[in-house]
Amino acid sequence: MVLPASRHMFVRPVAHMDQHAWTEAHAEAFRFFGGVPRRLVPDNLNRRLRELIRPDLLILDDFAMRQLSASQADDLYEFVSERQGRSLITTSNRTPSDWYPLFLNPVVAESLLDRLINSSHQVIMDGPSYRPNKRPKGTTEPPTK
Repeated sequence: MVLPASRHMFVRPVAHMDQHAWTEAHAEAFRFFGGVPRRLVPDNLNRRLRELIRPDLLILDDFAMRQLSASQADDLYEFVSERQGRSLITTSNRTPSDWYPLFLNPVVAESLLDRLINSSHQVIMDGPSYRPNKRPKGTTEPPTK
């Protein structure tokens, strides 16, 4: 197990990778790192990604809003690669050429964006946002939190 922010690592060899060994190894790692969560969900991310790969059409809304971590970019690459040949609609406030700097690894960026951009039909919409029309009358600025 590797903590994403600090990159600290915990390794425990096990004889068999069954459910019991997996749970024990993770509980020991969480104790080592200072806490055990109330519940462990094995393979939750992989299961969710498999569910998202299945639909014939998937929409990624507001793509490339902020920089992706290395692990997020790797997961997105795997996801897009698995969806190859299925319809994917991507919306973004940035042009595709502005997406590259949002990836820490240029090789992952090139491979991922090659799959997204080179096999796509692009519809560039240039003009004012429709969102100001949805704000209450008399409001010129978006509400603050």
